[in-house]
Amino acid sequence: MRPGPDRYVLTLACDNHVGLVHAVAGWVVAHRGDITDSQQFDNPVNGRFFMRVEFRAEGVDVASLRASFLAVAQAHAMSWQLVAADAPYRTLIMVSRFGHCLNDLLFRHSTGALNVDIAGVVSNHRDFERLTSTYDIPFHHLPVTADTKTDAEARLLELVEAERVDLVVLARYMQVLSDETCAKLDGRVINIHHSFLPSFKGAKPYHQAHDRGVKLIGATAHYVTADLDEGPIIEQDVIRIDHRPTPEEMVQAGRDVEARVLAQAVRWHTESRLLLDRSRVIVFD
Repeated sequence: MRPGPDRYVLTLACDNHVGLVHAVAGWVVAHRGDITDSQQFDNPVNGRFFMRVEFRAEGVDVASLRASFLAVAQAHAMSWQLVAADAPYRTLIMVSRFGHCLNDLLFRHSTGALNVDIAGVVSNHRDFERLTSTYDIPFHHLPVTADTKTDAEARLLELVEAERVDLVVLARYMQVLSDETCAKLDGRVINIHHSFLPSFKGAKPYHQAHDRGVKLIGATAHYVTADLDEGPIIEQDVIRIDHRPTPEEMVQAGRDVEARVLAQAVRWHTESRLLLDRSRVIVFD
């Protein structure tokens, strides 16, 4: 997707019925727009229709386009989003004491590889304060204990609102968000975990996996819900190993996969390529 001042992305979902593609295409034409990419999916199981359209339009802005499309959306009972393709997502990254995913995201952001504007890094520890400062990004230390958890989450939500955050990324943030916070940030929080869950839980899953002779190391990125590590899956990947790697080598291999999978999930989300279909995620390439 090549960003430009007149390039937009429209995503929508509704019950499938005749005339949906015609309605969207006709609306784009009415604004003298040019469709540069269009993808759609009709779910035969539940009858839901999903669509992603990239288009150019001269002489209009995103606010006027949204106001205009509202009538089309209401006529077809659509849930929808329309954004300027070059508008970066305001993103807040949360981390604890494993910094591989944070480091990867910060570097990709610095090279322009992700369509994000990082509003800050939040952590319950200070381990990566210096790393964050090297990228000239604000660092927020929010310690979490049983007594401070409620206050810490309240502060988090204040940051999200004050910084106009579109997306929260849990880059190995090892605290469980409350059901209330998950509900307030529904569809706006992405998490990463190793693929051994739920088989190997606890502090040293890779050591448990080594003891069991695991042959695949992987990671899963998903949207966060109140059900821990069971939210709608966005992306997964694995690498194959044999009997030779030590537990420490397995940890390093797992970190590489986690960083890659999380970055892919963030990229898709910030390019408006993901649409929720109940407990599933539709991914438009």
